[in-house]
Amino acid sequence: MGDPNSPTSTPSPPVRLESVDAYRGLVMFLMMAEILRLADVAKVIPDCEILGFLGRQQTHVEWIGCTLHDLIQPSFSFLVGVSLPYSLAARRARGQSPLRMTLHAFWRAFILVWLGIILGSLWSNVPNYGFTDTLSQIGLGYGFLFLLGFSRVRIQLLAFAALIVGYWAFFALWPAPGPDFDWGAVGVKPAFLQNNELTGFAAHWSKNANTAAAFDQWFLNLFPREKPFEFNGGGYQVLSFIPTLATMILGLIAGGILKGDRPRWGKVAWLMVAGGVGLGAGYGLGQAGICPVVKRIWTPSWVFFSGGWCFILLAGFYAVVDLIGLRRWAFPLVVVGMNSIAAYCISASFVKPEIHKMVKRHLGARTFEILGPEYATLLHGAVTLVVLWLILFWMYRRKVFIRV
Repeated sequence: MGDPNSPTSTPSPPVRLESVDAYRGLVMFLMMAEILRLADVAKVIPDCEILGFLGRQQTHVEWIGCTLHDLIQPSFSFLVGVSLPYSLAARRARGQSPLRMTLHAFWRAFILVWLGIILGSLWSNVPNYGFTDTLSQIGLGYGFLFLLGFSRVRIQLLAFAALIVGYWAFFALWPAPGPDFDWGAVGVKPAFLQNNELTGFAAHWSKNANTAAAFDQWFLNLFPREKPFEFNGGGYQVLSFIPTLATMILGLIAGGILKGDRPRWGKVAWLMVAGGVGLGAGYGLGQAGICPVVKRIWTPSWVFFSGGWCFILLAGFYAVVDLIGLRRWAFPLVVVGMNSIAAYCISASFVKPEIHKMVKRHLGARTFEILGPEYATLLHGAVTLVVLWLILFWMYRRKVFIRV
């Protein structure tokens, strides 16, 4: 073996962290678990407080706030950043040049965007150029994230600050909707306003009445469409890829900490403190009226708040799986996490609903009523979820991993 300090030596590839795969597996499992339809089951069994709680956690908030389901996309984006320092080190160990790595990164970004478009167009007659799905949002910012991977932490922090402050100002300087604003023209219903209307300075981040929504009305109509784009029903916006990039930078910094030379429990402490700071900053900005915590348009306060949760979850997985060594419980998650693109495609395509139908067709509808008809939806979804996991387990055993 050559001297690692020699300029001609080849660096050793980094050790893969099982905790990162487990965390990513949890994220994708939560996405696949939408098939359980816990919110629907909770409506049928309103007296069960546990089901009510789980149903709320499996549903996105309408605008302000956060549930467990809202943390799926930021966690997936955050983990892209966490993995990047390890990916760079592995490519260096294989002797790849910075130019080759960079070209591959931008090609990967292009594929991610198009994969998002393809998956979003499966039920359309024409391509659905929306760019608001998870893969497209990551792809739009991934090339820039990769370039930052070659930079020092100070540069990464400066880039993060510039994105956060710039995106906040981008919204704050745009006129807020006035009292005579036509909410119906942008698809905002009175029931939504009754529970989610923003007033004062926070109104700059109102649904479909902000500067990013105005950008979409111009930009998305540059692409062929069945009918002109007027608004996104969920309030999602293309330019959210900019603060999503900020979330990925937080992951990049976290990955650098894990890969660095700090004592192992010191890394856990750093991540926990960073998580607490993120949660406090995001919540504080929202409570002060400076910027509401809104996942759907990825407000700067949401970057801090969701990033805080991501730091804490990463710290927990790293401590339990990699440091304490409790790995067996995490194996089902690792199976999913090591094939995250496959899991995403299964969940976002016709595969999941078709398997759902197949399970019912072959086992019979009455099979799922064994605990009573009110639990049929839950049991049907649970069996489907097991089948989806078995598909990924089959791929895992045969070392079939989808990479972009």
